[in-house]
Amino acid sequence: MSKPSERVEKADWAGLAEEMDAHGCALTGPILTAAECREIAGLYDEVARFRSTIDMERYRFGRGQYRYFDRPFPDLVQELRQAFYPRLLPIARDWAARLGRPAPWPDTLAEWLEMCHRAGQRKSTPILLRYRDGDWNALHRDLYGDLVFPLQVVVGLNEPGADYDGGEFLLVEQRPRAQSRGTVTLLPQGHGLIFTTRDRPVRSSRGWSASPVRHGVSTVRRGLRHTLGLVFHDAA
Repeated sequence: MSKPSERVEKADWAGLAEEMDAHGCALTGPILTAAECREIAGLYDEVARFRSTIDMERYRFGRGQYRYFDRPFPDLVQELRQAFYPRLLPIARDWAARLGRPAPWPDTLAEWLEMCHRAGQRKSTPILLRYRDGDWNALHRDLYGDLVFPLQVVVGLNEPGADYDGGEFLLVEQRPRAQSRGTVTLLPQGHGLIFTTRDRPVRSSRGWSASPVRHGVSTVRRGLRHTLGLVFHDAA
């Protein structure tokens, strides 16, 4: 059986880049098996693996709970983070060039995270999220500090329709001089959704401009929904 990193490598990256350009998000094929999804979701109650737990209702982020993994990360989480970064990097650099922005991201994730640490962003950011009946996540951005990688990934760990209903992933884009546009994605188990961390380039009459984007999760109407969030910069 192939490894998750090999599944990431074999994805249609040209097609995913086109989807990102068009919508600010793109759904991969399966990158985790059902057994691997259960393995990661099953870690949620192993509290010692996490550096902190966030109650979303307490902070008015929505309703539900998520936990930030502490180092060292589980092997599957580390493997996915390492596999995705070099594939996302060309998209990140291309977007920066269109927007006339610096592209400070080096060729390896290790170098980039070292830059984050030197800037005081040392806290780990891979997230395991759990939603139950009635839980939801408000629209937000995962920025965490001055150094930001512009793309991130969320992986569905439960099967929609079987394990839960509702809980669609929401992306809302604030278009220049127009009403906001929403995109809804139902995450199949084991698939990853790549999406923009803060904005995306859109063509305008004056060239390219940045269209701000936020993301969230609709209300879970039944069942239990776990997702793995992969952010590629550390937190201050």
